[in-house]
Amino acid sequence: MVLEKIQKANDIKKLKPEELEVLAQEIRDFLIEKISVTGGHLASNLGVVELTMAMHLIFDLPEDKIIWDVGHQAYTHKLLTGRKAGFDDLRKYGGMSGFPKRKESDCDAFDTGHSSTSISAGLGYVEAREILGQDHKVISVIGDGAMTGGMAYEALNNAAGLKSNFIIVLNDNNMSISKNVGGMSSYLSALRTAESYTGMKINVTKTLKKVPKIGPAIVDTMRKTKSSIKQLIIPGMLFENMGITYLGPVDGHNMRQMMRLFNEAKRVEGPVIVHVLTEKGRGYTPACVHPDRFHGTGPFDIKTGKSLSAKKSLTYTDVFSDTVTALGKEQKKLVCITAAMREGTGLKRFAKEFPDRFFDVGIAEEHAVSFAAGLALGGMIPVVAIYSSFLQRAVDQIVHDVCMQNLHVIFAIDRAGLVGADGETHQGCFDLSYLTMIPNMTVMAPKNAWELSKMLELSAYMAGPCAIRYPRGGAYQGLEEFQSPVQYGKSEILYRGEKTAILSVGSMTEVCEQVYREMKAKGENPTFVNARFVKPLDTGLLDELAKDHSLFVTVEENVKSGGFGEHVAAYMEACHPETRVLPIAIWNRFVEHGEVDSLRAKIGLSPAEIFSAIENELEEEKTAEDGYKEQK
Repeated sequence: MVLEKIQKANDIKKLKPEELEVLAQEIRDFLIEKISVTGGHLASNLGVVELTMAMHLIFDLPEDKIIWDVGHQAYTHKLLTGRKAGFDDLRKYGGMSGFPKRKESDCDAFDTGHSSTSISAGLGYVEAREILGQDHKVISVIGDGAMTGGMAYEALNNAAGLKSNFIIVLNDNNMSISKNVGGMSSYLSALRTAESYTGMKINVTKTLKKVPKIGPAIVDTMRKTKSSIKQLIIPGMLFENMGITYLGPVDGHNMRQMMRLFNEAKRVEGPVIVHVLTEKGRGYTPACVHPDRFHGTGPFDIKTGKSLSAKKSLTYTDVFSDTVTALGKEQKKLVCITAAMREGTGLKRFAKEFPDRFFDVGIAEEHAVSFAAGLALGGMIPVVAIYSSFLQRAVDQIVHDVCMQNLHVIFAIDRAGLVGADGETHQGCFDLSYLTMIPNMTVMAPKNAWELSKMLELSAYMAGPCAIRYPRGGAYQGLEEFQSPVQYGKSEILYRGEKTAILSVGSMTEVCEQVYREMKAKGENPTFVNARFVKPLDTGLLDELAKDHSLFVTVEENVKSGGFGEHVAAYMEACHPETRVLPIAIWNRFVEHGEVDSLRAKIGLSPAEIFSAIENELEEEKTAEDGYKEQK
């Protein structure tokens, strides 16, 4: 196998030309085989095999810096830098990440996971290179989907003033998580291969620059020309008018063409965009036909492409989908917004039934939130459905545009808490902290499928901003017998006991139910509370429980700092200092990739770990009481 010859970075340069096509096929076969077992991002990686190989043939790693935007398309890069063995444990706890990680290899220049960041990071590398007098190349790879993110244009605007080489590879496959939308997508789709123009432009520019005194001025004037005819016949003028050289488009599966264009790009004095056209899922028919399904996939049957994971009866995303669609029928002013996640957030059905009330804004979370604010002021009821880790990008807009104006905007926060295999960049561990700090915001978390539906119904008819956070995966069907009406700011007592009160938040209620039963089996009789509302705190219940409970245990799948437990502890210290509070949460750390149950065990959120923490606290309490009695 040719792939076996690749043991470290730059080994690809030792291959014969006729071996390169064989290597490309072997890489695709390898990725399909491995990801069918481990799961991972398949379609995006199959699409960039030749692109990655061409970059590794032209550039020298790790001296040259390749920065992958988002990073879920870096599997071939990992293979070409000697990490083939790591694919056996891809995305497993302690195994290789599905994204670039600097701690894995010095060939990974930047840790990525969110979109639209690579140009900014690359520009930083370029300026550092110039200050330090170095001469390596910097290459930022960004997809057409990520180009819908505003941060990419902020970086391009800043990069336009560069006088030194900076290569931006635009990987255009017409896809993000969902099919791309918007003006940039339309613009890129309209561009056609113009190799003759590209070659002519480079040669003319070089020749004119050699003309004494007036040559550079002529080149500058040419770049600033904005005639309508030029806009029509010359591709890439959007970038050219920004002061960025445009090369392409080029076939992203033709290594020879790409290598020629990359060599040209290396000679450009300033920023240069190399526009590469690729096919997402190339080489595997199911991934070509359904690229969204194979964006991030679990284990699957290679022959059919069908998932091997048995789907649970309902996911929380399914419940959201059903409920918001039903609400759309009742509430003619209800609209839904997402940021390139129509399928992922469960809005496909709503979009089909109410196309005029559905908006996919592309990878633009900040815009999504301010857009929702405008819709609310215009008389609509906007529902913003975004993953927890991506909503972080719009905190300023939530504060300034929604909450400061106290607007009725509903945030449906999917993938809250631990999400597992995608790791640090995708764990939704901060939303309770950053949402509860904002005035006017209401924050809810359901214990099961039924409660999510009821919280959504409540949110549609209440005033002001509110957020409902729920986890990835199967919706808990337990505790169905507890269906007290969801009332604003009120918790739900599941079991009334004494001395110890367990207050669980959302997904942790299922876990705490096991803890409750273990304590009962041991002869203890704790109170078990489903918090429901993280903000506002149900202080009335806290006051009531403080009368006959000496210990409150709060449990949440969020970082401890700024979380539910800290809010409860602060209130109790102020009003009931005699009652101890044990906050159980994620300590202030980034949680790596792995299976959710194993991660919970590692960070103290499994039933066994929570039970042990409570028992230790009770033992300390008893020891302290015994010591006090002895002193008396």
